Amino acid sequence: MEQAELQAILDHDERHWWYRGRLRIVTQEVERLGLEPGARILDAGCGSGSVLDRLASFGEVAGVDVSPMAVQAARARGHDEVLEAAVEGLPFPDASFDLVTCLDVIEHTPDDVATLRELRRVTRPGGHLLLTVPAYQALWSRHDEVNGHHRRYVRSDMWTLAEQTGLVLERDTHFNSLLLPIAAVVRLAGRLRPRPPKTHRGTRSNLSLTPRVLNPVLELPLRFEAALLRHGRDLPAGLSVAATFFRPVESGVASAEQAPPLAQVRQLTSGSSRPS
Repeated sequence: MEQAELQAILDHDERHWWYRGRLRIVTQEVERLGLEPGARILDAGCGSGSVLDRLASFGEVAGVDVSPMAVQAARARGHDEVLEAAVEGLPFPDASFDLVTCLDVIEHTPDDVATLRELRRVTRPGGHLLLTVPAYQALWSRHDEVNGHHRRYVRSDMWTLAEQTGLVLERDTHFNSLLLPIAAVVRLAGRLRPRPPKTHRGTRSNLSLTPRVLNPVLELPLRFEAALLRHGRDLPAGLSVAATFFRPVESGVASAEQAPPLAQVRQLTSGSSRPS
């Protein structure tokens, strides 16, 4: 990801309509899971830590991010259990977490199957993994290049990933559906414009294109979608895909009771990150 884009994400993810709307979608899905009190939760690719703020109401939270800048931002919010690490190589023992969230991250990794297997490893048997990813390769644009994406997805890809990683797909749905036609027109029209030389391209993020005053208005469709999802409806199309997997219980694998408590995880990982 380009450094300017990362800084834009850290600057906007708490108030931008898309991040706020996605958090609403994620929150209602976590509520549906009915986690036990004191559940151990990992946000893999946690960015600034704004999602951890919300997840903390469901249990004990930890986070990782490959960016030192993001780790510093998350720790500044009070999330001391955030480590600098790639999601492809998580610094935690097997079966450490009851829930792992990984929001718009695996598209950044060269091998998403290997990444999902690593996320599965740290999820306890019987625990859940919640993903969000961008949808439709046909909508590939300069936005994907700036963000360091390797691919976009369709819902059937979630079934394929589950089969390849030993996870069980519990639920999948699109979201950000109502704004899909507008976004599709904008992105496809952008292909018709001549691309300037790389040295002359602007560094202004797409996140900066929305006037702040419009954020509440643009968030309204996602509020409506979250309400539909809360009542068991799935959305057949949208700019993003959300998927909830669970790790089946297998003989000879640590159970929920045998998984290490988060305090033990802290001790095991205390020396694994760079000081911020």
